[in-house]
Amino acid sequence: MTSTQDPLRDGWTWAQAGESVACATVLRTWGSSPCAAGSHMVVGQSGRISGAVSGGCVESAVIQTAQRILAEGGAERLSFGVADELAWSVGLACGGQIEIYVEPLQTAILPALFAARERRDSLAVARRLDGGGARVIANGEAAFGPAVAEALSADTPVLCDVGGEPFFVEAFNPAPRLIIIGAVRIAQSLAPMARLAGFETVIIDPREHFCTPERFPDTRLVLDWPDSGLATLGLDVRCAVVTMTHDPKFDDPALIEALAAPVFYVGALGSRRSHAARLERLRESGVAEAALARIHGPVGLDIGGIGPSEIAVSIVAGVIAARRGRRS
Repeated sequence: MTSTQDPLRDGWTWAQAGESVACATVLRTWGSSPCAAGSHMVVGQSGRISGAVSGGCVESAVIQTAQRILAEGGAERLSFGVADELAWSVGLACGGQIEIYVEPLQTAILPALFAARERRDSLAVARRLDGGGARVIANGEAAFGPAVAEALSADTPVLCDVGGEPFFVEAFNPAPRLIIIGAVRIAQSLAPMARLAGFETVIIDPREHFCTPERFPDTRLVLDWPDSGLATLGLDVRCAVVTMTHDPKFDDPALIEALAAPVFYVGALGSRRSHAARLERLRESGVAEAALARIHGPVGLDIGGIGPSEIAVSIVAGVIAARRGRRS
């Protein structure tokens, strides 16, 4: 089974097994398009695919191009839009336009990319759009400096010309991370939902009977007290922390640790009454009012959710809204 979350990893696995693999990359979009610039889809010689470059409306044409490139070599830059006869034939009637680059999978850059992910480091890749391949951009390369700075800061790729040649500069920042304090029932719904939304998901709880792989498959588990676990993990600007236990001995130390770090979201499960009591405890612990104002409590968007799954939806939505700079 392949993953829609990490097509480059899937493509690498297939290539390591001896299969020829092509990669389609979204260069830019206009109007209505479900896949952002920088989205990837890999296509194996066997016909299997992983990832996506649209909502399904141009995939067939892109797969055909990928198969031709695997058979004949080269690379191709494709454009689809409502004015294109081919786009209509494949169903792009939603008013959007999309530009896609298809080439053999550039396996030489992938080990460095995967290693950077493991370290939670940022990395930039320059893809030459005339069939010239791709390479990791070394620190200090002045020619790519402005494009790299823009791509990494905005978390989006940049099209540019360097030395008269067309390049696509991709930013590979660490995945956003959602750290859940408490291996509770709602967390069993929240963890997989957050993972599907592209978050690396971690659960911290010292209670061995709750924090188990059986209850939380495919989730990183940290058997530790929350403040210690957070300190060990390390918190950065791409982290969100949500406390879920309702127990001050778990939640309060975690909130203090999170509020001292540059995380982009801090949330706490509980009613308005319990949140008011929580704020008072944190004040008595010396937490400043400005820091307390960062806590989203009750956590999540107010969608009137009932039950663990609906509450989990509201939490994921609130975290995404904060990450995208929307008021929640």
